[in-house]
Amino acid sequence: MKRIILSIVCGAAVIARAETKVGIIGLDTSHAIAFTKIMNVTKDPAVAGFRVTHAYQWGSKDIASSTNRYPKYIAQMKEMGVEIVPTIDALIASADCICLETNDGREHLWQAEKVFASGKPCFIDKPLAHNLRDAVRIYDLGRRLGAKYFSSSALRYGKAVQAARAGAYGSIRTVALTSPSPEEEQGTHNYYSWYGIHGFEPYVTVMGTGAEKVSCFRSATDDVVNIAYPNGRMGQLHLLRDGWTYTGYILPEKPKDRKNPVVVSDGYAGYEPLLREIVTFFRTGVVPFPPEETLEIFALMEAAEMSAKRGGAPVTLAEALAAARK
Repeated sequence: MKRIILSIVCGAAVIARAETKVGIIGLDTSHAIAFTKIMNVTKDPAVAGFRVTHAYQWGSKDIASSTNRYPKYIAQMKEMGVEIVPTIDALIASADCICLETNDGREHLWQAEKVFASGKPCFIDKPLAHNLRDAVRIYDLGRRLGAKYFSSSALRYGKAVQAARAGAYGSIRTVALTSPSPEEEQGTHNYYSWYGIHGFEPYVTVMGTGAEKVSCFRSATDDVVNIAYPNGRMGQLHLLRDGWTYTGYILPEKPKDRKNPVVVSDGYAGYEPLLREIVTFFRTGVVPFPPEETLEIFALMEAAEMSAKRGGAPVTLAEALAAARK
C-alpha cells in the first residue's frame, strides 16, 4: 500500500500531516545546504514532518563568491533527495512553503513577489534586500498582497539575545555589540546589509524599534555606530572589517547582580534555532516578529552608511526612509 502524504495550505499557515514539502530558492549560499541537512538528514525532532523536496538554483548571477558554489551545492542537494527545478513557478507549484535563500539581495524583490502572489508562507533569509529602497518595496508589496513572511539573520537567535527579548532581564538600559562586517567587494549592496546585518539584527532584537538617529564613525578596520532614541536611551555597535568576533554586553535597567551587572552576548548559536522558528511559522502562519522590525534594521544600516559618508554627522531614520521612498 502506498503511503499517502497530505499537507493543507490554510490561509498562509501550513498544517503538517505526514510530510510538508519545503521549497528552496537559491543554491548560492551555505544556508540552503545547512537547512536541508537539518530537515532531510539529521532530522531534528523540532522540524519533524518537514522535508526539503525541491530547489531552484538561482541565486546570484554575477557575484563570484556565490556563483562558484552552484556545482557543489546542486550535487549535495541531489544527494539529499532534492529535485532541482528550472523555474520559481515550478518550485512554488511543487512546495507547500518556501525558504527564499538567495544570497544576492538584489534578486529578492522579484522572487518574493512571485512567492507572495502564491499566498504560500515564505521565509526570506538575510539580507531581506540589498538596500533600504528594495526593503521598503518588499515591505509595501507584502502589505498589499497580505503576505505571510519574515526575514532574519541567525544571530537573532543567540541565547542571551532571546532571553533579553523575552524579558528575562527586565527592561534593557543599553546594548553594545561587536560583530564582523567585512566590506562587500562587488559594491552591489548597502555597506552593512551584506554582512554587518549580523550585528544590527541582534541589536534591534534586544533594544526594540523606535530609534531616532544614528552616528557612524569609520576607520580603516572598524566602524562604530551610535544609536539614539527619543527617550534618551543609547546603544552601540562595533563592526570589525578584519575580524570574526561575535560578542558584546546587554545592560538591564535593574541588574540582578550590581557587582556584575552586564549580560554577555553569546553570539552565534548555529542554524538550528532559526530553522525551528521558521518551521513553527510554517506550521502556524504566525510571524515571530513584525516586518516593521526588519524595516527598522535596514533603516539603521542605511542611516549608518549615510552618516559615515558625512564624517559621523547624525542621520535620522526618518531621513533615510524618506530618501528610500523618493
